[in-house]
Amino acid sequence: MVEIIEVGPRDGFQPIGPFIPTAEKIALIEDAFAAGLSQIEVTAFVSPQAIPQLADAAEVLQHALGIPGLEARVLVPNARGAERALAEGARYLVYVISASEAHNRNNVRRSVEDSIAAYADVVAGLPADVAVRLNLATAFDCPFDGIVREDLVVSRLESILTARENVEVGLCDTTGRANPRAVESLVRRCVERFGSGTRWAFHGHDTYGMGLANAYAAYSAGITVFDGAFGGLGGCPFAPGATGNTATEDLVYMFDSMGLQTGVELDALTTAAVHAAALPGAASGGRVRTARQASCA
Repeated sequence: MVEIIEVGPRDGFQPIGPFIPTAEKIALIEDAFAAGLSQIEVTAFVSPQAIPQLADAAEVLQHALGIPGLEARVLVPNARGAERALAEGARYLVYVISASEAHNRNNVRRSVEDSIAAYADVVAGLPADVAVRLNLATAFDCPFDGIVREDLVVSRLESILTARENVEVGLCDTTGRANPRAVESLVRRCVERFGSGTRWAFHGHDTYGMGLANAYAAYSAGITVFDGAFGGLGGCPFAPGATGNTATEDLVYMFDSMGLQTGVELDALTTAAVHAAALPGAASGGRVRTARQASCA
């Protein structure tokens, strides 16, 4: 079984300029869930001044929490975001820290050391029933510093993972400039160093067309949890040049064709992906959506 986590409603929507009506965001979340995506990163509790697109986070989360069977995840960049999310009933937080100093300062305006300390404070005060995903951004490449050394990534994780057990860890190719050899090498090293008991995930972008190749490399090294965005939407506002996430429909098609179970109905997902790709201001990606539309014409 391969698990696909839909991050379009957060990572996919955040770089879009024209505000997506809240009702339309909710409709896409419902469509993704109906297609079999039961783990969805529905929004982020971030500064509305920094990312206006996600100013309706509370309303989106409230609706998502009312969908039986949906694991509604929300990204938080700091303690304030975590407080807001918990106050709205969030039960799955996604906390992000960058491996590279330059990106972390550009993204959250603080040093990596300060971010790790803040993360430890946040998770120490969480209720037992709140789950945590730790996204290590720029785990392979930084838009400012270039290639990120494996030793640095491992060192960051050694500091971070002491704060809380049973955390899902996402290794993130934030810029989409990683390659399969680097992905497989880092994943294997992390699994060997920190044990297979940690639930590892891979978050990739398709900036250079390497999204699926990198996902397969991560799978070959032991990861079975993958982030994707319907329609290939996305791109980090704080990573110049980074384009969309690996398209969810592309991931599902690849793993399904390999005989691996994803639990996702591709036709229903393609319909949602077509809707997402047509959003005003969206920069879409991926190949499966277009191919399936052509075959049905």
